[in-house]
Amino acid sequence: MIFNKNQKGFTLILSLVLLLAMSLMGGSLIVIASSDHQSNNAGDEYQQTFYVAETALMQAEKSLIDTILGPLNVANGVRDTTPGTKTLPTNVLTLDTDNLSPCYKSFRNLSRDEGFRYVEHVRSQSFLDLFDPGETGRIVTDPLERRKLSQFFYEFFSVNSGTQTYKASGTSIKKTSTMMQRQGSLFKIYGCGMMGDPTDPEILIPLETIIVLSH
Repeated sequence: MIFNKNQKGFTLILSLVLLLAMSLMGGSLIVIASSDHQSNNAGDEYQQTFYVAETALMQAEKSLIDTILGPLNVANGVRDTTPGTKTLPTNVLTLDTDNLSPCYKSFRNLSRDEGFRYVEHVRSQSFLDLFDPGETGRIVTDPLERRKLSQFFYEFFSVNSGTQTYKASGTSIKKTSTMMQRQGSLFKIYGCGMMGDPTDPEILIPLETIIVLSH
């Protein structure tokens, strides 16, 4: 087939246009894939931080229960009931208004007054240390997983809000289940999951709950 000069010029231009279009399509696909990957990573980080915040609440509840019932020996599952090891958690700590953590500031319903008192405030706890307490050896051995978990921290504090009446049910071999009222202490628990520096976290998720513990 014989091409004249105009046809040859048109073929060259058409080839360049197609090459440019394919390059733009390829670049767009790369950008979209990269954005999806970053979005998925961000979603995973927020989800992980939420789990860390839930862990903070559980650790705060565990601390209160250990104070009331006595510390639990993890090895044999028996609590230490020695006199003096069991006390009722009370608001004995005074708020340091000059050193409020980002976690504390995230709860707008909490007092900022110097007279505010609370039971306990635990800061900057490594999420990784829960898996590797240094007593039983490393549970998380993969270096990449350890590096990822080491980015997460949790913080919690609890407040004794006074006496609370609650209902409890019990069963008996001789009698049917009955409902009864009891007196307990109401505790408000605040916990945060954080990713990054605990003093200036990249991600912070605050959670709060209430529990009633029997005297």
